[in-house]
Amino acid sequence: MGQGERDLRLDFLRGVGQWMIFVDHIPYNFLNWFTLRNYGFCDAAEFFVYISGYSIGFAYGPAVRAGEMVAATKRLWTRAAQLYVAHIFLFLFFTAQISRAARRFDNPMYKDEFNVAQFLENPDVMIQQALLLKYKPVNLDVLPLYIVLVVAAPLILWGLLRRPTLTLVCSGLLYLVSRHFGWNLPSFPDGHWYFNPFAWQFLFVFGIWCGFGNGPQIRPWVKSLPNQILSWTIVVVALVIALSWNFEALYGLVPESIGKILYPIDKTSLAPVRLIHFLALLAIVVKLLPPDLPALRSEHLRPIILCGQRSLPVFCFGVILAFTAHWILVQVSGSIAMQILVSVGGIGLMTGVAWLATWYRTLPTLVTVPATVPVDHGDEVPAEAEKASIAEPSAPERVPTERA
Repeated sequence: MGQGERDLRLDFLRGVGQWMIFVDHIPYNFLNWFTLRNYGFCDAAEFFVYISGYSIGFAYGPAVRAGEMVAATKRLWTRAAQLYVAHIFLFLFFTAQISRAARRFDNPMYKDEFNVAQFLENPDVMIQQALLLKYKPVNLDVLPLYIVLVVAAPLILWGLLRRPTLTLVCSGLLYLVSRHFGWNLPSFPDGHWYFNPFAWQFLFVFGIWCGFGNGPQIRPWVKSLPNQILSWTIVVVALVIALSWNFEALYGLVPESIGKILYPIDKTSLAPVRLIHFLALLAIVVKLLPPDLPALRSEHLRPIILCGQRSLPVFCFGVILAFTAHWILVQVSGSIAMQILVSVGGIGLMTGVAWLATWYRTLPTLVTVPATVPVDHGDEVPAEAEKASIAEPSAPERVPTERA
């Protein structure tokens, strides 16, 4: 990868994650069998959180080192505000879409299945709780987590600037303590956040730690033969266990003693086996996916790359499309052919949104902003993070303009 070029691996992995999330958000969908969650313990969520943290670390690290902490904080909190506005608009559109479908077709399943029944009964109370990020319909849990993590990012960057190893250790301790004592943020009217920020912050902080310039410290070990053997062993074992959940013939291969250790595999508080499985996959990706892989620049992968570069509008549109696809499968036909049609069609529409967002960015602007700290013009990966390697950052002296 030449100097100044984008690292398309970040775009590719984020794009693949976008497609997987969309497919997984469609209930009873045959194409779910082609997503990561059926072949191991973790899924696209872990990659999303890690890459988001890595992008912030690589994008804002040079500015923080240059003494621009206040400016970096302002930029990050502005980004968090943009994410918050996007989440609220998505919430309003999503609940309106489900409410209309439930009333139009006299099918209460929609409002119950997507957790909007109480919103229809008490809209004033539920809107207030939604503004506080305490009430979230199904499939709207990711953005609140990201908002909280981005708000906390300046503190993380400050810690990494002074004591990088200690900051990572403290993050790990918070992860362990939150799991032990059950710490989480409350939801409304009951329960807790689906993605526990006290637990998921560790993956985010680890991503920032790598992107901040610490990746080279672990790169030789990540690519070493012993670690690769260990990583592949973990992935294969996780594959067999995950397949045993759906294929009875494999169930006997998993000793009962192993099951007692593994279960429950909690996604809310990022169960250790999910974290270990993700780290094993990450090590394999770093080894097998070089930054200069010619396939990453092929036209065949262009749709995935675009969806990864324009992640915010693609994700929001994907949430809306997922319910539309579910409605079609319920009201029109639930055949496998229709499942494939709505899934592939939805991915095509998401790619169209990514293309429109890319085209919009080519339109002229009125203001030129000095490139002292990263400036966010949308939802894409920061340009400097796009140039970065997943665990192999090459820190520039100054930061170009863009975002995570």
